[in-house]
Amino acid sequence: MTFFSLVSLYATYLRRCFSSSGLTPQSVAIDNNTTIHFWGPKTATATKKPALIMIHGFGPTAIWQWRRQVQFFSMNFHVYVPDLVFFGDSTTKSEERSEIFQAACLGKLMEILGVKKFHVMGTSYGGFVAYHMARMLPDNVEKVVIASSGVSIKKGDNETLLKRAESEKVEDFMLPETADQLRTLARLAVFRSFSMIPDFFLNDFVQTLYTQNRKEKLELLKGLTLGRTENANLVPLEQDVLIVWGEQDQIFPLKLAFELKELLGEKARVEVLKKTSHVPQVEDSGRFNEIVNEFLRGSS
Repeated sequence: MTFFSLVSLYATYLRRCFSSSGLTPQSVAIDNNTTIHFWGPKTATATKKPALIMIHGFGPTAIWQWRRQVQFFSMNFHVYVPDLVFFGDSTTKSEERSEIFQAACLGKLMEILGVKKFHVMGTSYGGFVAYHMARMLPDNVEKVVIASSGVSIKKGDNETLLKRAESEKVEDFMLPETADQLRTLARLAVFRSFSMIPDFFLNDFVQTLYTQNRKEKLELLKGLTLGRTENANLVPLEQDVLIVWGEQDQIFPLKLAFELKELLGEKARVEVLKKTSHVPQVEDSGRFNEIVNEFLRGSS
Protein backbone atom coordinates (compact mmCIF):
# COMPACT_ATOMS: atom_id res chain seq x y z
CA MET A 1 0.00 0.00 0.00
CA THR A 2 1.36 3.41 -0.94
CA PHE A 3 0.41 6.79 0.50
CA PHE A 4 1.21 10.43 -0.03
CA SER A 5 4.30 11.39 1.97
CA LEU A 6 4.53 14.94 3.26
CA VAL A 7 8.06 14.20 4.43
CA SER A 8 9.20 13.21 0.94
CA LEU A 9 7.54 16.32 -0.47
CA TYR A 10 9.39 18.52 2.00
CA ALA A 11 12.66 16.78 1.14
CA THR A 12 12.15 17.90 -2.46
CA TYR A 13 11.79 21.47 -1.21
CA LEU A 14 15.01 21.13 0.82
CA ARG A 15 16.96 19.91 -2.20
CA ARG A 16 15.69 22.88 -4.19
CA CYS A 17 16.89 25.20 -1.42
CA PHE A 18 20.37 23.70 -1.67
CA SER A 19 20.34 23.97 -5.46
CA SER A 20 19.19 27.58 -5.40
CA SER A 21 22.12 28.32 -3.05
CA GLY A 22 24.54 27.22 -5.76
CA LEU A 23 25.22 23.68 -4.52
CA THR A 24 24.94 20.48 -6.52
CA PRO A 25 24.72 16.85 -5.32
CA GLN A 26 27.95 14.99 -6.01
CA SER A 27 29.55 11.67 -5.10
CA VAL A 28 33.27 10.91 -4.81
CA ALA A 29 34.94 7.53 -4.29
CA ILE A 30 37.63 8.39 -1.76
CA ASP A 31 39.18 4.90 -2.00
CA ASN A 32 38.25 1.41 -3.18
CA ASN A 33 35.86 0.92 -0.27
CA THR A 34 34.16 4.22 0.47
CA THR A 35 32.02 6.69 -1.46
CA ILE A 36 30.97 10.03 0.02
CA HIS A 37 27.91 11.87 -1.23
CA PHE A 38 27.86 15.62 -0.60
CA TRP A 39 26.39 18.92 -1.69
CA GLY A 40 29.03 21.35 -2.85
CA PRO A 41 29.81 24.17 -5.27
CA LYS A 42 30.08 23.39 -8.97
CA THR A 43 33.49 25.06 -9.26
CA ALA A 44 35.18 26.12 -6.04
CA THR A 45 37.98 27.94 -7.86
CA ALA A 46 35.74 30.39 -9.73
CA THR A 47 35.79 32.88 -6.88
CA LYS A 48 38.01 33.40 -3.86
CA LYS A 49 35.94 32.32 -0.88
CA PRO A 50 36.88 30.44 2.28
CA ALA A 51 35.61 26.86 2.50
CA LEU A 52 33.19 25.67 5.17
CA ILE A 53 32.20 22.04 5.85
CA MET A 54 28.88 21.49 7.64
CA ILE A 55 28.74 18.08 9.35
CA HIS A 56 25.31 16.77 10.31
CA GLY A 57 24.26 14.96 13.46
CA PHE A 58 22.81 11.51 13.97
CA GLY A 59 19.38 11.37 12.36
CA PRO A 60 18.11 12.54 8.98
CA THR A 61 20.51 13.33 6.16
CA ALA A 62 22.36 16.62 5.93
CA ILE A 63 19.70 18.50 3.94
CA TRP A 64 17.37 18.30 6.95
CA GLN A 65 19.85 19.81 9.39
CA TRP A 66 21.62 22.65 7.58
CA ARG A 67 19.09 24.28 5.23
CA ARG A 68 19.10 27.75 6.81
CA GLN A 69 22.87 27.71 7.19
CA VAL A 70 23.42 26.75 3.54
CA GLN A 71 21.17 29.59 2.39
CA PHE A 72 23.00 32.07 4.63
CA PHE A 73 26.66 31.05 4.36
CA SER A 74 26.79 30.17 0.65
CA MET A 75 26.97 33.89 -0.17
CA ASN A 76 30.41 34.28 1.41
CA PHE A 77 31.76 30.72 1.66
CA HIS A 78 32.28 27.70 -0.53
CA VAL A 79 29.96 25.40 1.40
CA TYR A 80 30.38 21.61 1.51
CA VAL A 81 27.63 19.54 3.12
CA PRO A 82 28.52 15.83 3.19
CA ASP A 83 26.38 12.90 4.19
CA LEU A 84 28.39 10.88 6.68
CA VAL A 85 28.99 7.20 5.94
CA PHE A 86 25.72 5.20 6.01
CA PHE A 87 23.63 8.36 5.75
CA GLY A 88 22.05 9.17 2.41
CA ASP A 89 24.17 7.82 -0.43
CA SER A 90 27.47 7.70 1.48
CA THR A 91 28.60 4.13 1.99
CA THR A 92 31.60 1.92 2.71
CA LYS A 93 32.68 -1.70 2.52
CA SER A 94 35.07 -1.07 5.42
CA GLU A 95 34.27 -2.52 8.83
CA GLU A 96 35.33 0.72 10.53
CA ARG A 97 32.48 2.40 12.43
CA SER A 98 34.03 5.06 14.67
CA GLU A 99 33.60 8.82 14.42
CA ILE A 100 37.37 8.92 13.83
CA PHE A 101 36.79 6.94 10.63
CA GLN A 102 34.11 9.44 9.60
CA ALA A 103 36.59 12.29 10.16
CA ALA A 104 39.27 10.54 8.09
CA CYS A 105 36.77 10.02 5.25
CA LEU A 106 35.89 13.72 5.15
CA GLY A 107 39.57 14.63 5.26
CA LYS A 108 40.19 12.41 2.22
CA LEU A 109 37.21 13.96 0.46
CA MET A 110 38.58 17.47 0.83
CA GLU A 111 42.03 16.32 -0.29
CA ILE A 112 40.57 14.79 -3.46
CA LEU A 113 38.55 17.94 -4.11
CA GLY A 114 41.75 19.97 -3.82
CA VAL A 115 40.49 22.06 -0.88
CA LYS A 116 43.56 22.57 1.31
CA LYS A 117 42.14 24.96 3.92
CA PHE A 118 38.66 24.90 5.41
CA HIS A 119 36.54 25.62 8.46
CA VAL A 120 34.52 22.79 10.03
CA MET A 121 31.14 23.07 11.73
CA GLY A 122 29.49 20.03 13.29
CA THR A 123 26.30 19.50 15.24
CA SER A 124 25.75 16.66 17.75
CA TYR A 125 27.41 13.51 16.30
CA GLY A 126 28.83 15.77 13.62
CA GLY A 127 30.58 17.74 16.36
CA PHE A 128 32.43 14.56 17.34
CA VAL A 129 33.58 14.26 13.74
CA ALA A 130 34.52 17.95 13.54
CA TYR A 131 36.64 17.66 16.70
CA HIS A 132 38.59 14.71 15.29
CA MET A 133 39.08 16.45 11.94
CA ALA A 134 40.56 19.47 13.72
CA ARG A 135 42.77 17.23 15.85
CA MET A 136 43.95 15.09 12.94
CA LEU A 137 44.35 17.87 10.35
CA PRO A 138 45.70 20.95 12.18
CA ASP A 139 47.33 22.28 8.99
CA ASN A 140 44.07 22.08 7.04
CA VAL A 141 41.31 22.96 9.49
CA GLU A 142 41.24 26.70 10.22
CA LYS A 143 38.38 27.40 12.66
CA VAL A 144 36.03 24.98 14.40
CA VAL A 145 32.36 25.32 15.34
CA ILE A 146 30.89 22.67 17.64
CA ALA A 147 27.13 22.94 18.13
CA SER A 148 25.32 21.09 20.95
CA SER A 149 27.78 18.22 20.75
CA GLY A 150 28.86 16.39 23.87
CA VAL A 151 32.43 15.80 22.76
CA SER A 152 33.41 15.74 26.43
CA ILE A 153 30.73 13.19 27.34
CA LYS A 154 31.59 10.49 29.87
CA LYS A 155 30.09 7.11 30.60
CA GLY A 156 28.01 8.49 33.46
CA ASP A 157 26.52 11.16 31.18
CA ASN A 158 25.27 8.43 28.85
CA GLU A 159 23.62 6.65 31.76
CA THR A 160 21.92 9.87 32.88
CA LEU A 161 20.66 10.46 29.32
CA LEU A 162 18.97 7.05 29.33
CA LYS A 163 17.18 7.98 32.54
CA ARG A 164 15.94 11.28 31.06
CA ALA A 165 14.71 9.41 28.00
CA GLU A 166 13.17 6.67 30.14
CA SER A 167 14.78 4.18 27.78
CA GLU A 168 17.00 1.15 28.17
CA LYS A 169 19.11 1.73 25.06
CA VAL A 170 20.24 4.85 23.21
CA GLU A 171 19.06 3.43 19.89
CA ASP A 172 15.47 3.32 21.21
CA PHE A 173 15.23 7.07 20.63
CA MET A 174 18.25 7.88 18.44
CA LEU A 175 17.01 5.38 15.84
CA PRO A 176 13.23 5.56 16.40
CA GLU A 177 11.03 2.85 14.90
CA THR A 178 7.69 4.15 16.17
CA ALA A 179 5.87 7.45 16.60
CA ASP A 180 6.25 7.20 20.39
CA GLN A 181 10.01 6.74 20.13
CA LEU A 182 10.25 9.75 17.81
CA ARG A 183 8.25 11.78 20.35
CA THR A 184 10.84 10.85 22.97
CA LEU A 185 13.63 12.08 20.71
CA ALA A 186 11.72 15.30 19.98
CA ARG A 187 11.10 15.89 23.70
CA LEU A 188 14.82 15.74 24.34
CA ALA A 189 15.98 17.57 21.22
CA VAL A 190 13.44 20.34 20.57
CA PHE A 191 12.43 23.21 22.84
CA ARG A 192 8.82 23.35 21.67
CA SER A 193 6.37 20.50 22.29
CA PHE A 194 5.57 17.94 19.59
CA SER A 195 2.71 16.35 21.54
CA MET A 196 -0.02 17.54 19.17
CA ILE A 197 1.53 16.13 15.99
CA PRO A 198 -0.51 13.12 14.78
CA ASP A 199 0.96 9.63 14.63
CA PHE A 200 0.57 9.29 10.86
CA PHE A 201 2.95 12.19 10.27
CA LEU A 202 5.52 10.94 12.78
CA ASN A 203 5.33 7.43 11.29
CA ASP A 204 5.90 8.95 7.84
CA PHE A 205 8.98 10.68 9.25
CA VAL A 206 10.27 7.42 10.75
CA GLN A 207 9.69 5.39 7.59
CA THR A 208 11.18 8.00 5.27
CA LEU A 209 14.20 9.10 7.30
CA TYR A 210 15.14 6.43 9.83
CA THR A 211 14.81 3.03 8.14
CA GLN A 212 17.70 3.22 5.65
CA ASN A 213 20.89 1.47 6.82
CA ARG A 214 19.45 0.96 10.30
CA LYS A 215 21.78 -1.97 11.07
CA GLU A 216 24.87 0.02 10.06
CA LYS A 217 23.75 3.11 12.00
CA LEU A 218 23.35 0.97 15.10
CA GLU A 219 26.94 -0.15 14.56
CA LEU A 220 27.97 3.52 14.34
CA LEU A 221 26.43 4.18 17.76
CA LYS A 222 28.25 1.19 19.21
CA GLY A 223 31.47 2.23 17.46
CA LEU A 224 31.75 5.62 19.15
CA THR A 225 35.06 6.11 20.92
CA LEU A 226 33.86 9.05 23.04
CA GLY A 227 31.82 8.50 26.20
CA ARG A 228 33.18 5.04 26.93
CA THR A 229 34.95 5.87 30.20
CA GLU A 230 34.58 8.19 33.17
CA ASN A 231 37.33 10.40 31.76
CA ALA A 232 36.99 12.68 28.77
CA ASN A 233 40.19 11.84 26.95
CA LEU A 234 40.47 14.95 24.80
CA VAL A 235 43.47 16.96 23.71
CA PRO A 236 43.23 20.75 23.31
CA LEU A 237 42.86 21.96 19.73
CA GLU A 238 45.27 24.34 18.03
CA GLN A 239 42.42 26.17 16.27
CA ASP A 240 40.01 28.81 17.56
CA VAL A 241 36.84 26.99 18.62
CA LEU A 242 33.30 28.33 18.93
CA ILE A 243 30.99 26.17 21.08
CA VAL A 244 27.31 26.98 20.44
CA TRP A 245 24.69 25.38 22.68
CA GLY A 246 20.95 25.31 23.18
CA GLU A 247 20.21 26.36 26.76
CA GLN A 248 17.50 23.69 27.16
CA ASP A 249 19.33 20.81 25.47
CA GLN A 250 18.26 17.54 27.10
CA ILE A 251 20.47 15.24 25.04
CA PHE A 252 23.73 17.01 25.86
CA PRO A 253 22.97 19.33 28.82
CA LEU A 254 24.56 22.78 28.93
CA LYS A 255 27.13 21.79 31.55
CA LEU A 256 28.89 19.76 28.86
CA ALA A 257 29.51 22.93 26.86
CA PHE A 258 31.52 24.50 29.68
CA GLU A 259 33.32 21.23 30.43
CA LEU A 260 34.31 21.06 26.76
CA LYS A 261 35.57 24.64 26.83
CA GLU A 262 37.86 23.85 29.77
CA LEU A 263 39.23 20.77 28.04
CA LEU A 264 39.85 22.46 24.68
CA GLY A 265 41.80 25.35 26.15
CA GLU A 266 42.06 29.12 25.91
CA LYS A 267 41.14 29.29 22.23
CA ALA A 268 37.61 27.98 22.90
CA ARG A 269 34.58 30.05 23.87
CA VAL A 270 30.90 29.28 24.53
CA GLU A 271 27.76 30.96 23.19
CA VAL A 272 24.38 29.92 24.63
CA LEU A 273 21.12 30.32 22.72
CA LYS A 274 18.07 30.75 24.93
CA LYS A 275 14.76 29.02 24.17
CA THR A 276 16.49 26.38 22.08
CA SER A 277 17.40 22.78 22.75
CA HIS A 278 19.54 20.30 20.79
CA VAL A 279 19.14 21.91 17.35
CA PRO A 280 19.84 25.64 17.86
CA GLN A 281 20.78 26.00 14.18
CA VAL A 282 17.14 25.15 13.36
CA GLU A 283 15.28 26.67 16.31
CA ASP A 284 17.02 30.06 16.23
CA SER A 285 18.79 30.05 12.90
CA GLY A 286 19.05 33.84 12.72
CA ARG A 287 21.00 34.20 15.94
CA PHE A 288 22.98 31.01 15.29
CA ASN A 289 24.08 32.22 11.86
CA GLU A 290 24.97 35.66 13.20
CA ILE A 291 27.20 34.25 15.95
CA VAL A 292 28.94 31.75 13.66
CA ASN A 293 29.43 34.27 10.86
CA GLU A 294 31.05 36.77 13.23
CA PHE A 295 33.36 34.05 14.52
CA LEU A 296 34.38 32.70 11.11
CA ARG A 297 34.88 36.07 9.42
CA GLY A 298 36.52 37.81 12.35
CA SER A 299 40.25 37.90 12.95
CA SER A 300 41.81 35.27 15.21
